[in-house]
Amino acid sequence: MRAAVAEVSAVPWTRCGSCAALVYGKRLARNLFVCPECGHHDRLTASQRIEQLLDAGSFKPLLVEPVHFDILGFTDTRPYTQRWEAARQETDLAEAVLCGTGAIGGHGLVVAVMDFRFLGGSLGSAVGEMITLAVELAVDEALPLLIVSTSGGARMQEGCLSLMQMAKTGIAIERHREHGLLSISLVTDPTYGGVAASFATNTDVIVAESGSRMGFAGPRVIRQTIGQELPAEFQSSGFLASKGQVDIVADRTDLRTVLTRLLAVGRRTERGVDPSIDSSIDGLVDG
Repeated sequence: MRAAVAEVSAVPWTRCGSCAALVYGKRLARNLFVCPECGHHDRLTASQRIEQLLDAGSFKPLLVEPVHFDILGFTDTRPYTQRWEAARQETDLAEAVLCGTGAIGGHGLVVAVMDFRFLGGSLGSAVGEMITLAVELAVDEALPLLIVSTSGGARMQEGCLSLMQMAKTGIAIERHREHGLLSISLVTDPTYGGVAASFATNTDVIVAESGSRMGFAGPRVIRQTIGQELPAEFQSSGFLASKGQVDIVADRTDLRTVLTRLLAVGRRTERGVDPSIDSSIDGLVDG
């Protein structure tokens, strides 16, 4: 995040992508890239998420070198291999997810944070393998798990291999659950397709950042398919919470507090303390 803060600070003023208000760059950075005028949450990189959410200096990346799969020899306007290599150079990431260990509020955990800049945060074979390895590490170390999702869905360039990652990650998370360990999904904008239909909604607790959208198909596709108008704020975090699809909606400035309290409750549960009598979770679900 420090690089991003420096980049924003180098531009004296920036225009909000939602309300079009001019915002002082340093003010926007101090406000965690949330517009102070309208509350619009800018999209963050995986590194920015980690720096905002985790305790300073606690993150240790999972040292895995992804293997590139191109069994289809897929080409649109450019070969898939070229797009993948360009994404690695542009983002300085090995793949569309950054995994590792760290701590939030002093509570150790394993994290997997997606990055939309890398081919739309799409779920490919390497992404599925990295998330699965992160979950298995959480099981081996008896640690809670946090997955931060942002994605356009399955990576179409890899065909059925991409779709298989939905089942693969789901099985890994179920094994984590069988060990009595807490898993948390943090849904950020946007989260769609195979990611929304798999690990983003397959954890013990689902937290949605304010203003985030989640669904399988986008609203335009659904509207054209059913030939009907959709409800107001369809697929928004507030709409999803009202339908019981997410447990908690929180502003970015409150996420660390929410996650810390959830991890504290999860730790007490592992020790045999009844979470129903724990006042630290009061009001979270209503938030």
